[in-house]
Order: sequence, then C-alpha cells, then structure tokens
Amino acid sequence: MEVGSLRERIIVALLIYKFGEKNVETDIPITEPEVDVKVFNNPVSIKTITGKNFSGVKLIWTVDAESVLYFREHYKPGCDMIFVQINWNDMGALYYIPVEVQIKIFNKFGKDNYIKLPKAGTNPRGAEITADALNELVNHKGSYKIPIEWRKEIIKFNAFERWVELWEQD
Repeated sequence: MEVGSLRERIIVALLIYKFGEKNVETDIPITEPEVDVKVFNNPVSIKTITGKNFSGVKLIWTVDAESVLYFREHYKPGCDMIFVQINWNDMGALYYIPVEVQIKIFNKFGKDNYIKLPKAGTNPRGAEITADALNELVNHKGSYKIPIEWRKEIIKFNAFERWVELWEQD
C-alpha cells in the first residue's frame, strides 16, 4: 500500500505540473474510498502496477474479509481512473479511463467477473479488479492511452542521509 501511495503522489505531481496547483485538489483523506485526487473538481482514482500482466490491481485495500464482501455487494465505479502500467526497460502506459467506460464494463462483466475476491484464509490485503476487466477497460475506445518506455536508472539516494541533513538544518 505504501508503494502505491508514493506512486500516486508522483502522478499527482504530474497533474499539478500539467494543470496547475489551483486545479488539482490533493487534500483528500487517505481513508476516502476510491478518490485519490480531484482535477478540475473531478474525482479521480489512481491505480498502478508493475509488469506486463494486468493482475493484482486493488480496488480496495483491507485485511477484513467482511469488509471485502460488503465492498463487492455495494461497489460500482464512482470516479474516473488513471491507471499506470510500469514495465521497466520496456513499454508500458498511462491510461485515463472515464467513469462511464468503467460502468459500461462493470455492467458487461457483472460484479463477480469484475471484482476478484481474495481466497479465504489468506492475507491478500484487498479486492482486485480482474485482469480481464482491466484489459477491457484499457482497450475500450472511450479510454485514453499514453505509451511510455520505462527506463530504470540507478540513482544514488539514501533517504536516511537526506533526512539527517534536513534535521541538521533545524
């Protein structure tokens, strides 16, 4: 979840850069379901994944089996989605998927084929969107795609050193 939050911040920073700070609302509680940011007052969910496959993308983070079942019964896409596929040293993409497209695919698949529940007795940390549903979303004519060639570079950065430097300035 922490990696996802960091990745979300990077995408939000891109939105601020592109659309301006006054048009991007970032003061969204982390507990807010689905919504990660608002762009021009439009709520947006940010999802990221690393690799070629579209599996493992969480719709909700929880370890509570009861919450997952409640989620499946009551979920319906409620905001636009930015989905980022990171594929190091290869092609990936940034996708913008409007809520109307998500609702169309959700209705087509039905909740049981759109939402993948965790296996009982495991600790998978949430419910996922199925790979088939996500594949259909990203390939829908109403979705937008920006191809990205991901390059991994070695950056010498030590977070501990950086924070010690900052604390020393105080």
